[in-house]
Amino acid sequence: MTTTLTRPSAPKEGRSSARSAAGRAARRAARRHRPGYFFIAPALALFALFFIYPLVSSFIQSFQSISGGETSWVGLAQYQRLFDDPLVAQSLFNVFLILVIQVPLMVCIAIALAYILNQSWVRFRTGFRAIYFLPAVTTLVAYSLVFRVMLATDGGAANQMLGMFGMDPIDWLNSEGWARVALIASITWRWTGYNMIIILAGLQAIPAEQYEAARIDGAGRWAVFSRIVVPQLRPVILFSSITSTIGALQLFDENFILTGGGPNNATLTPVLYLYKVGFQQFDFGYASAIAWLVVAIIAVISVIQFRIMREKS
Repeated sequence: MTTTLTRPSAPKEGRSSARSAAGRAARRAARRHRPGYFFIAPALALFALFFIYPLVSSFIQSFQSISGGETSWVGLAQYQRLFDDPLVAQSLFNVFLILVIQVPLMVCIAIALAYILNQSWVRFRTGFRAIYFLPAVTTLVAYSLVFRVMLATDGGAANQMLGMFGMDPIDWLNSEGWARVALIASITWRWTGYNMIIILAGLQAIPAEQYEAARIDGAGRWAVFSRIVVPQLRPVILFSSITSTIGALQLFDENFILTGGGPNNATLTPVLYLYKVGFQQFDFGYASAIAWLVVAIIAVISVIQFRIMREKS
């Protein structure tokens, strides 16, 4: 009888003592790490102030209507406006058109440049790498202003070069088609060198023995490139594609300075439209809804690209 009553209490005591020991260890660890928490506290406070708070605030504002200093709760009305607004559809069409053309074009040029600048027979490789990377460290506003001057209809460098070949000047920034071409060219010029450096790092991670084995087997340059280089660069190429896609969806500075979203909204992007709605029309509730639409699109595209990358890996 005595044995039956005492046996169940032993495991409970064991678990209790284990929990108390774990608690003491956690308290000792907390005391040991307390100076570290003190030093990272300013960074955490700034992160909460400038990232978490605006994020939560914009999400709440997307369910509100703010007009004349008065705020009212409107539920999903701001999101319903997105489906009826032709400028939202126009801005999404513009940005996806840029995505489809600019991102593959830029990644292909970056791969070609990285492959050439990784060859031992190329002289002044370091200098060329630095030259191609320089646009990435140029400020967005400065390079956009330079492109605006170069593409000016009267006296711009681009039209002067066309004139040297007897061609008529092009109204680069005031024609719908040419304005898109100018925007794609400016983005490609700035970000190709940045992606080239990333791909070049991937190229240098491929063991030299694989190139030597392919040459011993009689493989030509194209066979080495297509069967050794490209398959092993796939994760790097997908990384560049993902970051370039996210950058294109957040496009603002270039089209704001070059064309202001025109002509006839041909270069209007969602982020530029968000800016106009929020800071020119002061409709912050609707601007927040547009912002969260952009976040949702970026999240969906990123998940799709990551799944593709995982399957390919």
